[in-house]
Amino acid sequence: MAAALVLSTLVAATPAQAADAIYDPVPDQQIQSRLGLVLTEYAAFPKSEPNPAPIDARLMRQARINTIMEVPDGSGRRAVPDLNGSLYFVRDGVPHVYLDVAGTFAPKFFSGRGLGQGFGYVAFHPDFRRNGTFYTVHTEAASTATEVPDYTQSGAVYHGIITEWTATDPAAETFAGTHREVLRIGFGGQVHGIQEINFDPTARRGDRDYGMLYVAAGDGGLGVRNTDPQNLAMPHGKLLRVDPAGTNAPNGRYGIPPTNPFVGRAGALGEIYAYGMRDPHRFSWDRATGKLYLGHIGEHAIEAIYEVRAGDNLGWSEREGAFVFDRTSTVACDKIFPLPADDAQYGYTYPVAAYDHAPAPGWNCTSDVGVAVAGGFVYRGRDVPALRGKYVFGDLVDGRVLYTEVDQMRRGRDLAPIHRLALFDATGRSVRMQDLSGPGAPGDPSRVDLRFGTDAQGELYILAKANGKIWKVSGTQEFADAKVGDTRVRDTMRPSNWAPVTPSKWRFTGKQVILAEAGEQRPGPRRPFEYAVLTAGPALGAVEIRAEVRLDTPVEVTNRDVIIVFGWKSDTQFYYAHLSTDNTIYPHNGIFKVDNADRERIDYQWNGRSEGAAPAVTDAGWHEVRVKHLPATGEIAVYVDGAKDPLMTARDTTFPSGRVGFGSFDNIGSLRDLKVRGAPA
Repeated sequence: MAAALVLSTLVAATPAQAADAIYDPVPDQQIQSRLGLVLTEYAAFPKSEPNPAPIDARLMRQARINTIMEVPDGSGRRAVPDLNGSLYFVRDGVPHVYLDVAGTFAPKFFSGRGLGQGFGYVAFHPDFRRNGTFYTVHTEAASTATEVPDYTQSGAVYHGIITEWTATDPAAETFAGTHREVLRIGFGGQVHGIQEINFDPTARRGDRDYGMLYVAAGDGGLGVRNTDPQNLAMPHGKLLRVDPAGTNAPNGRYGIPPTNPFVGRAGALGEIYAYGMRDPHRFSWDRATGKLYLGHIGEHAIEAIYEVRAGDNLGWSEREGAFVFDRTSTVACDKIFPLPADDAQYGYTYPVAAYDHAPAPGWNCTSDVGVAVAGGFVYRGRDVPALRGKYVFGDLVDGRVLYTEVDQMRRGRDLAPIHRLALFDATGRSVRMQDLSGPGAPGDPSRVDLRFGTDAQGELYILAKANGKIWKVSGTQEFADAKVGDTRVRDTMRPSNWAPVTPSKWRFTGKQVILAEAGEQRPGPRRPFEYAVLTAGPALGAVEIRAEVRLDTPVEVTNRDVIIVFGWKSDTQFYYAHLSTDNTIYPHNGIFKVDNADRERIDYQWNGRSEGAAPAVTDAGWHEVRVKHLPATGEIAVYVDGAKDPLMTARDTTFPSGRVGFGSFDNIGSLRDLKVRGAPA
């Protein structure tokens, strides 16, 4: 093309919203699954550096590995791209550099500014074994690039380039051959470029999708204030589908499949498969159904999974998830609004699963809360039967690994419930991804930078940029499923077997333990104001506690608390599970440790900002509670009202034994039908 096509347009103010803004768009909490993945380390990659030196601390990773895939030639080799420039091949867990992408395009290769810049992705032609062809996407600074992009936003900062490579010998362990440029797109912002390129693995030779390359192009970070993602004359904010072997594109270097949904429409690019996207970060096909699922990173509030079909409009930036997005609002927090009554006429496609950002109270709405979805895969492998039919994905920042049941992800229906998977290392120890990715990288040690990949058999792999490691999902086990022992504590409701902090505040009927008067804060570390300890029987190590609890404080009163104490050693050394809501502060619902210091929240469900698991007790009725503690592994699980999956989980080994109890902070409640069993300390 003689000149780049520049079509970015800023938009005028939209009419003011009639409805009130929404601040908790996805109130449903993620369900903690009792199911856990066993992760076995597969490979570790050498440290790599961005070029030039990064200005964003989040780029200070061990190795910016982006995915793992099997080379489609039957060799068993795995391919791993590093954003800093190397394409690795891995045999039996040992990586070596197959192609130096950064070196090939030096000095124009650029990986040091935006989070997605550098060598972003690789896609092997399904017939690579015979034709040796594969494709990469990398970035170059617009200021140093000499080539004119095929399409661009105004004021382009960098270019995203898709390159075709042809290996002279496809079986060789290092690349030798030729390469050519296929497509170059200019982006006016520093983020949200070309995120993934890939071929449909379910397509077979002769299918119309065989050999078609899908390209996820972001909005350049500009869709928050313009209409580029809705502009069908631009590739930005779109999922493209091209024929890299064709020549009928405007630049003559690739083809536009005639089956694409916008072919022949005036003013629309024939390359577009679906549109209305901010940051279409990762996509994959279900190998059993052929459905395409896309993980979409949101702007203000929504992280979403979409089932994408030809011609879909995901709505950005008129919509974020299934909500109106107001680009022009003068109030930073007032961006998300309800859908209008006539929304169906616009034809937007909405998520099949989603979660929100859950910011802390008083959060600065112009800042990054640190939440972003990492799209994954529907598991169809053989090694982990418990995962079959589950779409496994996660949050790339904090490393939560999640799943939805694929048969519950239905377009036009309610959002599929999201479950959070427990994780175990190869020794069976309960861990979080921050444990596995530790000690992390100097830029942000707590940031996992989670990614997913698969092999030819559909087995699942999990990656962390923080320390440049890959783990294979090698099995499953259930959280806190070990036996606690057979010693049962007798006479648990006998009044003489209870020792309360303040006896005058309690009533013991022989059938109920009643905190009849609210507690008062005491000197020393912050801990439950009032509780009673069961003195019957021996102190127990592993323990399971079953009881029914009730909040006697009226629902309309705030600060409504009820707790189960366990691992009690002294008034300043114990665990407790907080089970209720105070109507205003979700963070109080969780698992805590008091260890001669102010209480410390230790449950996995706490996001560090605003909320954890959903409150278990929100009314004035009786609720069944089960608490299980396994000191040998540190696993703690809290179950409510007969649920098979725990409400809350934690891992801590501070107190290997102790007694149990019941209490509260500054309100009243009751306990009955207490059963305790375990192993003597």
